Amino acid sequence: MTSRERIIHAINHRETDRLPIDLGGTRQSGIAASSYHALKLHLGIATPTRVYDLYQMLAEVERPVMERFGADVVGLNRPAVAFGIDTRDYKPWRLFDGTLVEVPRGFRPDAEPNGDLVLRRDGEVIARMPRGGFYFDRVERYPGAAHVDPNAFEPPRLSHADIRHYRLQSEALYQNTDYAIVAPLGPPYELFYGLGTGDFETWMITLATEPDYVCALYEKVVDAWIENLERFVEAVEGRVQILQVNDDLGTQYAPFISVDMYRRLLMPFYKRGLDWIHKHTDMKVMLHSDGAIHPLIPSLIETGFDILNPVQTSATGMDPERLKSEFGEQLVFWGGSLDCQKTLPNGTPAEVESEVLRHVSALASGGGYVFAPVHNIQALVPPENIMVMFDTARRSLN
Repeated sequence: MTSRERIIHAINHRETDRLPIDLGGTRQSGIAASSYHALKLHLGIATPTRVYDLYQMLAEVERPVMERFGADVVGLNRPAVAFGIDTRDYKPWRLFDGTLVEVPRGFRPDAEPNGDLVLRRDGEVIARMPRGGFYFDRVERYPGAAHVDPNAFEPPRLSHADIRHYRLQSEALYQNTDYAIVAPLGPPYELFYGLGTGDFETWMITLATEPDYVCALYEKVVDAWIENLERFVEAVEGRVQILQVNDDLGTQYAPFISVDMYRRLLMPFYKRGLDWIHKHTDMKVMLHSDGAIHPLIPSLIETGFDILNPVQTSATGMDPERLKSEFGEQLVFWGGSLDCQKTLPNGTPAEVESEVLRHVSALASGGGYVFAPVHNIQALVPPENIMVMFDTARRSLN
């Protein structure tokens, strides 16, 4: 099987010749630049490490590394992945830990007196990386928390340059590689989490007390989403296999919101977009949502999500055996490799291997599974553990 065929089989609940693998195909299955650089040195690869996602400081995973670990997926991202900074031209830069990397040329953070780095837009701080930190925190206020006028609110649309980029890049990836292609193109703002970025507490109160205002915002956001989808689908002409939607619905221990609130406020709007996708394309839709979302999964399936990522097995109620038993015929699981908060950074290689084997055994039976990190591999993860993680997955179904 080619990588593309392998992923297509997996997302259609068919068994594959080996375990399908994702390393760096999405901004939620990638690797921190410092850990990636250390991994390359461990492998004897001396190429420069490029940071393409400045928000999370994620490395661009190169083809030799993808081939070494059996990756089957590549991402189709906007040219400005984070903070509106174009990623087509790079310059040298050092991370706080001293790692020399390349960053987009337009990345020009200001250093504050205490050593923090900040990014500004129109003079206002929109993101901050604490001194010694590994990624930025967004601090800008988004429409929900800012309490905009829904009648005057216009969510962003894809530009002509964006559409041209999607067309050309999808052609290049489809014709010049055999990787499956995943594209993040959810609503212009995450309906639950994204509309409150920068003041999430205020947004949570608004959700609970002002449903008419919330629904008016959602109506405008989904209108824009469907317009964007129409233009995107025309540009990529069937070359994309998976469309990714990102929203964070869970904490470590429980969902952020009740099942009832999800079904009343979010589900009708997400369903409207997903119904359009399933009616007009063959793409499967992946939802990225961290946390303990087991109570929401039946409603997510009813909404129309085909794939669940990252399958945070360390969260309450997210045991891989239970998930596969209850939802394996209706959902594809993408992630769920092992506990990437504890075992991957702190465990021994033997502990990493054991946990990977248990999770693969639970999730891969009968197809419908793609192996990937549970969210991005963080800084300070030993390269030996990363190698064991993927090498164990590669031989697990052989």
